Amino acid sequence: MIFYYSTSATQADVAAFKAFQSAYPDFSRWFNHIASFSAEFASLPASTAAPASTDDAAAEEDDDDLDLFGSDDEENDAAAEKLKAERIAAYNEKKAAKGAKPAAKSIVTLDVKPWDDETDLNAMLEFVKSIEIEGLTWGGHQFIPVGFGIKKLQINCVVEDDKVSMDDLQGSIEEGEDWVQSTDVAAMQKL
Repeated sequence: MIFYYSTSATQADVAAFKAFQSAYPDFSRWFNHIASFSAEFASLPASTAAPASTDDAAAEEDDDDLDLFGSDDEENDAAAEKLKAERIAAYNEKKAAKGAKPAAKSIVTLDVKPWDDETDLNAMLEFVKSIEIEGLTWGGHQFIPVGFGIKKLQINCVVEDDKVSMDDLQGSIEEGEDWVQSTDVAAMQKL
């Protein structure tokens, strides 16, 4: 803002003065306080603060003490590192106390189709249940009529998602070429 000085005051000057006083009351108070000493300006002391040292080393030391960003303070860095290590240790303890999360599991219903109506379904069931993979648990089963006297095996299993690949499981079942024509995933649901 640029203020122009005029020899006569106007209502605009009064409005600006009041706005300045309300916006900056501390400055107005200081300004009025200093203005009250106008007769004594020449005799006022240079400063009320302690006299400045002429020694450059003392000035540099004062500058060294003033570290605005705290980057050179080794004690603070060590304390920060210690605090960080404590927090990491506490986090790791808390994480270990929770224990391992239960494995993500899915319930899967598989349709296992035989070659024809003469396929021994009980032998096919025994073959399928003989497949053992870590993270695989076989469940209930039933034989469902498809047509023309042919029945398919529908079997449930629970699999741990990280340990059992459905493609590998289906491939293992389809290796029983004497009984199994093909397999399909009929249903899958996360536990």
